[in-house]
Amino acid sequence: MTQLSAQIVPVTPFQQNCCILFDVEEKVGVVIDPGGDVDRIVAAITASGVRIEAIWLTHGHIDHAGGAMDLKDRLGVEIIGPHVADEFLLAGLADQARMFGVGGAVRNCTPDRWLEEGDVLGFAGHRFEVLHTPGHAPGHVVFFDREAKFLHAGDVLFAGSIGRTDLPGGDHAALIRSIKDKVLPLGDDVGFLCGHGPGGRLGDERRTNPFLN
Repeated sequence: MTQLSAQIVPVTPFQQNCCILFDVEEKVGVVIDPGGDVDRIVAAITASGVRIEAIWLTHGHIDHAGGAMDLKDRLGVEIIGPHVADEFLLAGLADQARMFGVGGAVRNCTPDRWLEEGDVLGFAGHRFEVLHTPGHAPGHVVFFDREAKFLHAGDVLFAGSIGRTDLPGGDHAALIRSIKDKVLPLGDDVGFLCGHGPGGRLGDERRTNPFLN
């Protein structure tokens, strides 16, 4: 096992951080949250030379899952996640597209595997613990590599902010519990990437994030 690296591909008008997460030496990895612009994602994968083993979804909102089925067809890999509580969101991606005025055909998504708290995923020797973190969406999950001290936080936590809770299935109190009870205890020195904008460190968010104090 060697160094973990990430390439961010901003996609769609939502500027969602589609993430190509991979092992530097083995050039093997996964795509997390392909929200759309699948041609752009495939071009980035090709340019990087990374072999993609799976698509991982943190939750079922269109800006994170809108391109999942098309990318699955292009790459021939499985879609893994999120928690089954987001099944209604993934089954309604086409409706979400209409609601948000997203152009082009958007396909509803059926994952090959749902995730639960305590599941473990991995590639090239990297081990990711799955935490179920509802609040932004009821089936939201995050992926934590304890050895690398790295978290993919999806839309639970941002640099200086938190996920919105005004969409269907959102729950502000549940989101705060997820952050305070599950995410922040992972450690102040844990670095994170998120679904929009820059990442950061959990300790900085614990100390300075205005939504958590």
